[in-house]
Amino acid sequence: MAEAMALATAPGGPDPEQVAAEVAALSNTQRAAVMLMLLGEEEAASVIRHLAPKEVQHLSSAMLSVADLSQEAVSAVLDGFIATIKKQTNIGGGIDYLENVLRAAIGEDKASSVLSRIMPASANRGLEVLQWMDARSIAEMIAAEHPQIIAIVLSFLDYDVAADVMRFLPETLRPEALSRVASLETIQPTAMAELEAIMKQQFSSNSSLKSSSVGGVKAAAKIMNYVKTDIEQSMMKRLGEKDADLAQRIQDNMFAFENLSGCDNRSIQTLMRNVPSEQLMVALKGADDLVKDKFLSNMSARARDMFVDEMEGRGPLRLSEVEEAQKQILRTARRLSDAGEMMLSGRGADYV
Repeated sequence: MAEAMALATAPGGPDPEQVAAEVAALSNTQRAAVMLMLLGEEEAASVIRHLAPKEVQHLSSAMLSVADLSQEAVSAVLDGFIATIKKQTNIGGGIDYLENVLRAAIGEDKASSVLSRIMPASANRGLEVLQWMDARSIAEMIAAEHPQIIAIVLSFLDYDVAADVMRFLPETLRPEALSRVASLETIQPTAMAELEAIMKQQFSSNSSLKSSSVGGVKAAAKIMNYVKTDIEQSMMKRLGEKDADLAQRIQDNMFAFENLSGCDNRSIQTLMRNVPSEQLMVALKGADDLVKDKFLSNMSARARDMFVDEMEGRGPLRLSEVEEAQKQILRTARRLSDAGEMMLSGRGADYV
């Protein structure tokens, strides 16, 4: 905060501590928003057009939030940016450098996805535009297409958007689409070309195509984590009737009892108020230490001691009893998440 302190010490200037606090409270996104606003409309637009839809949303919100920032704080952010740039001795090694860094950081598949978005020569225009469409419009566009085409589109969307699209698709079509998402591994150029041809009335593309890794059981499970509980139960029942093994593999990769250890304390407290103590004891009896600690740390010392004594005083439990209790608690957690009363880590933005 040296820059903010220096600016604030000028005669008649604002209180140094106030300016320093103002700058310290800014997130990195807000600092980036300040820099964009300093660039001017044309230059800012040229930067924003390279961002993904969600990045644009976050940045736009940040730009609104810093509109009333004091001039001293703005100057401090600019000075901080310049100071950071001065420390850079090398700006990288071009495309090869970028590809290597991305692959090392986020893996081959995700790196290819990011590069396809920021490198126009290799981007798939049709699928790129899908990221800007609302779920209902996407569903209306693909509902009459072959389930394989629907699966490809769903696999390229963000998981929460794909879940919303699934909600607008005909109920009888959902299990087939999910099944095909789970079965996808790679999409060959010919399939991509067919998809582009189908979408050509909405978009146009003459980009080069290459085999893309999408879909799979984990992708299907992540989409299901965002689907509302009633729709999920219906879909999984129908899929189970068609392919029990695939339905089970998707279920195994969905939000599990162990994932509750990643929930925030308020969500855990909400969940504890909505499940019977007896049920929680049975569920935690067979849980790992991380999950146990998460629940126990949200109890008072007295309540925790009584709970642990009673739980440890129980005799051996059948694994089936423990699993059933955990499933019941997960159903309650999903219901609370759907109602916006708690947030399940990894399920998406159900809670604000």
